[in-house]
Amino acid sequence: MKTISILGCGWLGKLLAISLISRGFLVKGSTTSNEKLKVLSSDNIIPFLIDISQKEISSEFLDSDILIIAITSKKEVDFVRLISKIEKSNIKNVIFISSTSVYPVMNKIMTEEDETEIHPLVTIENLFRKNTHFETTIIRFSGLFGVERHPANWFNNGRKIPQPNGFVNMIYLDDCIAIIENIITQNCFGETFNACSNHHPTRKDFYEFARKVKGFELPIFEENEVLQWKIISSEKLQKVLGYEFKLNLFERLKI
Repeated sequence: MKTISILGCGWLGKLLAISLISRGFLVKGSTTSNEKLKVLSSDNIIPFLIDISQKEISSEFLDSDILIIAITSKKEVDFVRLISKIEKSNIKNVIFISSTSVYPVMNKIMTEEDETEIHPLVTIENLFRKNTHFETTIIRFSGLFGVERHPANWFNNGRKIPQPNGFVNMIYLDDCIAIIENIITQNCFGETFNACSNHHPTRKDFYEFARKVKGFELPIFEENEVLQWKIISSEKLQKVLGYEFKLNLFERLKI
């Protein structure tokens, strides 16, 4: 039985842990909250209290085959310290959760071959990518949404949505979990993947549909802006993993 440690059992990390456990993996999960330790334990996740800004990181937590990093911290110094701990552990493979926000807006389709902006996440990606003690796959997720985080709730109190004629780059939570599990089961490490739905409606169509599904008033949009957009391509991920996005975004919004 492979052991997997998930650094950051937030919304994505916790549900990923539960799914991996159901597939027969032993899963350790971290939180920065004492109160959440019991919550993780109740889901059969072996809980650890870990804050990578602190010098001490549990060696027991890092005694695993695979480490999945799903935290929001972007402090390079913290990751340098974390990597030094990983190098001394039994970790063979790492999955680092990054974001497609590293790509600039250039009114074009963006692939893994395109240049990124100067971004803290890119710096951290490179720390993992260049390390020879373990092999890392980097997943750049687009905007995550799901039942508990529905886009209908994102623009409230009269907030205007910019770029109504631009395109959305979104991914549903279930696809995120399935993609990570495919990387693990296919032993697909040493890669960088964009992970985004193939469906790219305009922001106007997407957010109006989201609000209609929930029975909310239609959103308000910024007008007369110079059109700026990017479309994130997941073609590489789909080819390498043989992954298929089974539902479009509108179908996902109805769930």
